[in-house]
Amino acid sequence: MTNEYQIRVLPNIAYSVATVKEYIARGKGIDARTIKGLRIIKRSIDARHNPVYVNLTVRIFINEEPPVTEYVPTHYPDVSSAQQVVVVGEGPGGLFAALRLIEHGLRPVVIERGKDVHDRKRDLSKITKTQKVDPESNYCYGEGGAGAYSDGKLYTRSKKRGNVNKILNVFCQHGASVDILSDAHPHIGTDRLPRVIENMRNTILRCGGEVHHLTRMTRLLLDGDTVVGIEAVGVESGEQREFRGPVILATGHSARDVYRYLAESGVDIEAKGLAVGVRLEHPSELIDRIQYHNKNGRGKYLPAAEYSFVTQVDQRGVYSFCMCPGGFIIPAATGERQIVVNGMSPSNRGGQWSNSGMVVELRPEDVEGDDPLKMMRYQEQLELACWQQGNMKQTAPAQRMMDFVNGKLSYDLPRSSYAPGLISSPLHFWLPDHVSRRLREGFKFFGNKSRGFLTNEAVVIAVETRTSSPVRILRTSDTLMHIRLRGLFPCGEGAGYAGGIVSAGVDGERCADSCAEYLASLSQPS
Repeated sequence: MTNEYQIRVLPNIAYSVATVKEYIARGKGIDARTIKGLRIIKRSIDARHNPVYVNLTVRIFINEEPPVTEYVPTHYPDVSSAQQVVVVGEGPGGLFAALRLIEHGLRPVVIERGKDVHDRKRDLSKITKTQKVDPESNYCYGEGGAGAYSDGKLYTRSKKRGNVNKILNVFCQHGASVDILSDAHPHIGTDRLPRVIENMRNTILRCGGEVHHLTRMTRLLLDGDTVVGIEAVGVESGEQREFRGPVILATGHSARDVYRYLAESGVDIEAKGLAVGVRLEHPSELIDRIQYHNKNGRGKYLPAAEYSFVTQVDQRGVYSFCMCPGGFIIPAATGERQIVVNGMSPSNRGGQWSNSGMVVELRPEDVEGDDPLKMMRYQEQLELACWQQGNMKQTAPAQRMMDFVNGKLSYDLPRSSYAPGLISSPLHFWLPDHVSRRLREGFKFFGNKSRGFLTNEAVVIAVETRTSSPVRILRTSDTLMHIRLRGLFPCGEGAGYAGGIVSAGVDGERCADSCAEYLASLSQPS
């Protein structure tokens, strides 16, 4: 027999399965010896007041054994002799598209411009040592995409677009902690996600698919108005190759050469709204004290505290984005003459600092012109200005938070997790006025809402621009194909249809479903 209970308990009780089991047995009058298993189905923290409580949905198994696995596994058949589909990009959109193609009995051939997840890690460490960015292997390009070394947060609001639980279960099947199935804000961790990604790649290979790293798409192959494959070049070898089949284009939000190629080739794209701003970093202990309403911080049983802020300033949203408790800030540029910052956290979220993107909504009408690439060019200009302020290295311009709000230069800066280093700079002066002014007003509002948040212990670091794709590649609403080119399926965050790991994975599966339907229609007699 199984029973489910919803309970509200103090953190010291929610901390372990054993204490939860004891609490339920005592509270419900159940003999603890009859409870053969206990699963946490949902877990969330209510930190609105002191004391903090944890809300749990718990399933107990009375006089019966629980299932062997806590996740629902997916069967992946052998597709080594099946119809081929080309998947461009090995981020979450591409990986989940490839795995879903295998479920449909199709053979994915995955093309990735960057290195595999382990070789890529060595290139990331070189950024701090050399102050230079490898344009093919960095925090945005490479196996796993921008999410692989960017925290692994799995929270999404895109539940209407597809099966979020399926995405989480596939992650668990490939090595992620089953905690992601129950946590309100699931998180794998930068230290664990690379192994999960490698396992997903190995599933593709074991089933007969292909994965080609250091292979960059240069153009689409067309037969009239139908895409029949791609041409690609070996990044190191220079060898030209063709890969045939319908194309799922999942290149990520930073593949600017792809956007330029599409625009020059007459592929239908449009400028898309995004958000730009800064990274804001506080000592994690300070955020713990503020969010948990306790001068002693989070204590033994609570995780590093999260926050989420949003307001409107002059008809544009100002909000926190990609909050990383106990994390650190990374250099996320993809080429020379750029500074871009992002955040990540290890699985234990045990670092000294907590950071988030603090960004301002930017709509296409806010930037002059009709160029479909105008939002991308705006990003580029802002990243170049930041690089120039940073002494033309990866040293990031920064300012204490209250100094930024008050329009004062910071004569010194607090310690920071940003490894390439910080340089004091008047961000309030050189950031675009519609960004700087709204951020300053937003910070005042957040400081009034959460006492202690607006402080010179915090540092504002420029510039956060890669919040989402600056371009949308137009596709139909029913087939998910490009509106004019048959056999081309623009996919995920890079195509403008997702915003994070899970939503990109969901869109990858949807594109694979549409591609399978497309191929099935070709085999039907006319």
